[in-house]
Amino acid sequence: MAYRATYKKHTLVFRQPAGTSRGTLHQKDSWIIRITDTERPDTTGYGECSILPRLSPDDRPDFEKILTMACRRVQGHNFTMDEIPDAFPSIRFGFETALLDLTQGGRQVWFPSDFTEGMDSISINGLIWMGDPDFMKKQIIRKIEEGYRVIKLKIGALDFEQELELLRFIRREFAGEHPEIRVDANGVFSPEEALEKLKRLSEYEVHSIEQPIRQGQWEEMAGLCETSPIPVALDEELIGVWQTSDKIKLMDVIRPQYLILKPSLLGGFKACEEWITLAGERNTGWWITSALESNLGLNAIAQWTYTLRNPFPQGLGTGLLYTNNFDSPLFIHQGQLFYNPERKTNISFYV
Repeated sequence: MAYRATYKKHTLVFRQPAGTSRGTLHQKDSWIIRITDTERPDTTGYGECSILPRLSPDDRPDFEKILTMACRRVQGHNFTMDEIPDAFPSIRFGFETALLDLTQGGRQVWFPSDFTEGMDSISINGLIWMGDPDFMKKQIIRKIEEGYRVIKLKIGALDFEQELELLRFIRREFAGEHPEIRVDANGVFSPEEALEKLKRLSEYEVHSIEQPIRQGQWEEMAGLCETSPIPVALDEELIGVWQTSDKIKLMDVIRPQYLILKPSLLGGFKACEEWITLAGERNTGWWITSALESNLGLNAIAQWTYTLRNPFPQGLGTGLLYTNNFDSPLFIHQGQLFYNPERKTNISFYV
């Protein structure tokens, strides 16, 4: 069996500036992998290597050197994912996805299911982007009107009192709907102030908080997980933890209530499934979140997520953030993510 692998860079352009904990994004790069079986040249598998600036471990100058190496090694021998260094999780995700697509016939149906047949859906949260209070309130109103029952707010960009006012706004204006509220602090709190701020957030019945303090402070995070009135979810904390023994140590030291799993940042589906196994052994909850992939990577993540049968609303979407995304079979209705089997991901730019 001989493969031919190539890649093309695709710069995604945001419809409006996207405020994140690491600055405002106007565009974001992805690299699209194409793998062809030379014995079946009409069958092609696609995958995406998606990098988040200043967050992805493989946001580094030698990224394309490693990507080129992976394309060369996949050709002509029994390639394994171990040939891609752990420190390049988006490349691992891209190759895992492309090879799986190839073995499934090159139709971008990586995980056939009732979801890909259009017979079932995935519950998702409504993400509120950072911005000024009026901008965030408008997003909240729109998400509730669109039928979302879980609202996720990124905090840390505004004054803390302004952020508390947003929570008061939700509980006051939508008391009847009583949406579930998740907050994502992206490590913005200091260990000294975190517990007091978590107590204040808990007054608004917050479901969980992602990464209240900066990653790498295991003892401090363990203390918060033990004493916080709000369940703590680890997100950035998982990035860069590659070895099984280190994953076990992290879980047993910190003892979090939830894990947030992002295939592009953690090394693909199999890497995330190892975290899921460890979480299950410790009665730790988890859910899947995309990381600003194009509709190609997002489609693969959504299909995989459905097969996990996780009851929590997931952090997925449809890629409407971008002006030049690929066509997609994914669409949202009433806070549910659906798949239209009559539509396919259009990757015609690659031809």
